[in-house]
Amino acid sequence: MSKQVKEWMTRDYRTFFEGVDDALVVSLRGVEANDNNRLRNGLREAGVRVTVVRNSLARKAFSGGPLEGLASILEGPNALAYGAESVVDVARELVKWAKQVENLELKGAILEGEIYEGRAGVEALSKMPTREEAIAQIITLILSPASNLVAQITGPGVAVAGVLKTIKEKLEEGEAIEKVA
Repeated sequence: MSKQVKEWMTRDYRTFFEGVDDALVVSLRGVEANDNNRLRNGLREAGVRVTVVRNSLARKAFSGGPLEGLASILEGPNALAYGAESVVDVARELVKWAKQVENLELKGAILEGEIYEGRAGVEALSKMPTREEAIAQIITLILSPASNLVAQITGPGVAVAGVLKTIKEKLEEGEAIEKVA
């Protein structure tokens, strides 16, 4: 491959992966063609894109950017998976597909500059909450004390209201109310 073509491909990688801060690296070596097509179509439906990259050119293109940490993982034939809402969603999809597609190798991922190496790293990443899930958990934690306080404040009032309602119903029916000691 000529130097011009390599420079052109490196420039294309920079343009293509501009705005991609988190990604997952997989190896499709040994995956049968039908499984590969099924995998790619399934990932596309989930909003995940898969791009096969040349390692040396990708390392050069990612240098100084958010994907630079992937350089240590880019060995052998690789494809980058990215997109969806976050790389956590991508990891969840690929972990699910790795159980169905023989020879699909999960090599690692990068999330906010942190590297998750190997299958174990990708599986750990897939179990993390997404940004939206984390925000929901934080809001629940923040609101929990307030809702407990409201329940404690209104609890005795609800009990008194229940007693008064019972007394009212008995008086309307003409029953006598007994004194409770």
